[in-house]
Amino acid sequence: MSVDSSPPALSIVVPTYNERDRLADLVEAIFSAYRDAGLDAELIVVDDNSPDGTGVLADELAKRYRLQVIHRAGKLGLGTAVVAGFETARSTIVGVIDADLSHPPSLLPKMLAIMTSASADIVIGSRYISGGGTRNWPFGRLILSRVACLMARPLTPVRDATSGFFLIRRDLARGVQISAGGFKICLELLVRGQPRSVIEVPYVFEGRTAGESKMNLKEATGYLEQLRDLKQFKSAQPPLTQRYQRVAPADLNRLLLSRQAVNRD
Repeated sequence: MSVDSSPPALSIVVPTYNERDRLADLVEAIFSAYRDAGLDAELIVVDDNSPDGTGVLADELAKRYRLQVIHRAGKLGLGTAVVAGFETARSTIVGVIDADLSHPPSLLPKMLAIMTSASADIVIGSRYISGGGTRNWPFGRLILSRVACLMARPLTPVRDATSGFFLIRRDLARGVQISAGGFKICLELLVRGQPRSVIEVPYVFEGRTAGESKMNLKEATGYLEQLRDLKQFKSAQPPLTQRYQRVAPADLNRLLLSRQAVNRD
């Protein structure tokens, strides 16, 4: 693929570890969504030395798509993978999506449209607002997820603060010293980044059908430690005036149609 020197409209980071089974499908789905919305955007795969050959496949895909690949020496954690991707990103707006198609790539252009139209600092894909939900997810995992979000409520009004599907201003993300090495990078940015405009948009989470879940006792314990650290951080900061809103599905579709009309003109 030839190198495009123009800055992309959006940079999406995909952290991977043993995701070879779904990576090609994900990449095609993301760039199809970009094309349909008329977006010149990029994808960044951050692979933690996957033994199943995910990194090798990513290199092959990079020959056909506007895709950067970061190879790391080992399994260093999801949070640090996201940070590494943000550092490499060339767009002023960056985001994160899971590699296993649990998040809908078709929603990315809609999230970008509402972020730019509302001048938001961060837009979060949410399972737990009107229009959102989950499919093919074990009941026990759903309960744990809901409890984790409730535990984060004293820190943020966001209903799905543990979401792994979001967009954020690059300068805001890069200006934050991330301490979380685990899953909850969104919560970390919501608290330490101190965004002044936060928007939640609904989506339906699809349970993992390939690969293996990364949730374990170590990550759960790390989350409790993260909540403690973030509470200490927030208590030491001056009060933050923040605009928070949730968006209905109909508004998302309207905004995307408006953006496509502008792009055609």
